[in-house]
Amino acid sequence: MQHTLQVRCLDPRHGCEWPLPQYATEGSAGLDLRAALEAPLTLQPGEAELVPSGIAIHLADPALCAVVLPRSGLGHRHGIVLGNGTGLIDSDYQGPLLISVFNRGREAYTIAPGDRIAQLVILPVVRATLELVDTFVHSARGTGGFGHTGTR
Repeated sequence: MQHTLQVRCLDPRHGCEWPLPQYATEGSAGLDLRAALEAPLTLQPGEAELVPSGIAIHLADPALCAVVLPRSGLGHRHGIVLGNGTGLIDSDYQGPLLISVFNRGREAYTIAPGDRIAQLVILPVVRATLELVDTFVHSARGTGGFGHTGTR
């Protein structure tokens, strides 16, 4: 299903020096987000910074949201993940997209202006109506939590 995403370029390098956010392959779920930095940023181990993406978006459809996710290669190879785990963008937000990057690795890592540092995925939203109950209908899992099924 095709949706339209309104995008405002807040950094003039988008569309000139750097491509606009795009899907890297036909099967990509996420649009690449770039670091709209003025100069390279070196993150020491354990350090976190907010990095501008240089864009703002407006989904405009309350049945949609966007999530900012880490790029798996950066996390696995270099320890660069999102400082907040996942960024949730509501359909009515119109401000700049800022990316919280965190260096969980053991070595310093430098992000250069224009580097692809995160990805934006558009997802459907299901809004629930709360129903207060005294008990739940029994399920096979019940209240079993963390690791209750074992590892093997």
